[in-house]
Amino acid sequence: MRSLKAAAAAVLVLAALAGCTREGGRVDMGPTGGVPVEGGTATMALPPNATPNWIFPIGPPGYGASYNAGIQYLLFMPVYDAVLDQDKGELTTHGPSTLGLEPTYTDGNKTVTIPLRKGVKWSDGKPVTSRDLEFWFNLVKANKAQWGSYSVGTMPDNVKRFETVDDHTVRLRLNRAYNPDWFTANQLTRMRALPQHAWGARTDGGPIGDWDRTKKGAREVFARLTRHGKSLGKYGSDPLWKTVNGPWKLAEWRDSGQVTIVRNEKFTGPESERPHLDKVVFKPFTTADSEYNVLRSGGVDYGYIPPSVLAQKGKFEDKGYRVDPWEGWAATYIVYNFNSTHAGPLLRQLYVRQAMQHLVDQKAMSDVIWQGSATPTLGPVPVTPKSQYLSKAMERDRYPFSVAKAKSLLKAHGWETKDGTARCVRPGTGADECGKDIERDDPLELTLLSQSGSTETTNMMQELKSSLSKAGIDLKVRQQPLNSVLGNSIPCTAKDPGCDWDMSFFGTAGSWYYPLNPSGEQLFSTGASANFGNYSDKKADRIIRAVQYSPDMKAVHEYGEYLAEQLPVMWMPNPAYQVSVIRNDLRGIEQNPTVTFAPQDWYYVKKKGADK
Repeated sequence: MRSLKAAAAAVLVLAALAGCTREGGRVDMGPTGGVPVEGGTATMALPPNATPNWIFPIGPPGYGASYNAGIQYLLFMPVYDAVLDQDKGELTTHGPSTLGLEPTYTDGNKTVTIPLRKGVKWSDGKPVTSRDLEFWFNLVKANKAQWGSYSVGTMPDNVKRFETVDDHTVRLRLNRAYNPDWFTANQLTRMRALPQHAWGARTDGGPIGDWDRTKKGAREVFARLTRHGKSLGKYGSDPLWKTVNGPWKLAEWRDSGQVTIVRNEKFTGPESERPHLDKVVFKPFTTADSEYNVLRSGGVDYGYIPPSVLAQKGKFEDKGYRVDPWEGWAATYIVYNFNSTHAGPLLRQLYVRQAMQHLVDQKAMSDVIWQGSATPTLGPVPVTPKSQYLSKAMERDRYPFSVAKAKSLLKAHGWETKDGTARCVRPGTGADECGKDIERDDPLELTLLSQSGSTETTNMMQELKSSLSKAGIDLKVRQQPLNSVLGNSIPCTAKDPGCDWDMSFFGTAGSWYYPLNPSGEQLFSTGASANFGNYSDKKADRIIRAVQYSPDMKAVHEYGEYLAEQLPVMWMPNPAYQVSVIRNDLRGIEQNPTVTFAPQDWYYVKKKGADK
């Protein structure tokens, strides 16, 4: 039997990043104290063009944005999640906000037992039981290809048998021994409890039953729930989404992406998780500038400012706000589509990717565009905050900015610049030739889909376009709303009609926010659902599996160092998730590095001079 206290201690550095202080048993960001006021409404601004568009807690590929999951967690208590242990000041995977209590590993780490919190009920009064976890498991097992969090060999593939021990205990028999830290942080956190008694019908109006216990039935139930998930404008009135067990319930979900939640008066979880506020509004914006204007006029209580105006933070402080950068446990990158019908042969050449990486001036982008609020991404493991996952070798920039090195790499492999564009003059597969499937006079031309709505992103893409042109690489940038970029950048084969995109960027606020263990099975394993660019490397697959199996930290170091060199994506500066601007009288806000939020902890305090 192995305790996961070690896993919590391992990520203590992340908790330190959050800059937490303690008062009255709560962990708060920013000023604390004052007389708490029960009730009230808080409006939180969402990132530019980041419109929530999925409520069903099993999201399809392309719907995995952090704000979707963040809102789902408020309605449906997660089984495990990255949460702050208020007694120890550590990040762990279980706490007051989770259904799951501390899991135990036995049988040489081939069996994990999951105890559930007792006494928690759905909003219709039915108890939350092991059957609700089994329901989720049966749905994802029968429909794993439609689940955005699936990658080959991981959940549910690695569970040989799902057992219900009793109403509040489940046991997973695994297909081999796993690293308990990784399995809890990156697998058990994917589990959900879904209300089988309310959602278990195959057709609208049909009988509720144990249909999910057969593959055919599970597919029919899943198809029905997915159809309802696509009816965005009906979320607020759909009876399905009214059966919740979290501290909040849905009041409204507009087509525009504005979401309003209110207290779940029938919440039966821990008393500490009961909301103080009456209502929270998540407000979408098309651009950072439009949010900035609303923030200046007092239209949001918890918003953000573009890094470019950090020098003006004093103006907000004078108006009764505090300014607090929200740093994330993330990596930021541009996706290469290795199966692109147009540029696949180019992008499959490591020397081409190396040349382009040498043309990414991360320091200049951070200093000028992000006003110093971004840190370099040097590989798949975040550079900041410092952690045991980052080796000394990963702290070194393998591809520092150098136009000369980029030009030299291309010239050495048979490229010459003609009329401003590099063209292949030595086709073939030799060491000094252009590479497989690249013909004579083929140009180095690429198209990039990029998230719109952010001045910083627009400026960064223009800077990249300019840098690449210095080595004869012609980059065409097409900007689209975030959801469109995600929807148009899904894994594909060269024969698919929608596989004509070459590169994709959706990381204005960070491309990928990791669970506690920054392993890459979802991102870079062959066939993984979030492997949008179809990257495939046998050695990468092997060392990613080693991270999953071995508790030895050398495994994650080998993974990080290898992929930092191989460039499955183009590493870009990793900005703070946002530079938050928060009303001084709104307290209890913990800006978790994993970018989850807990408005049940937020509360207003009486302002000075107010009646007592």
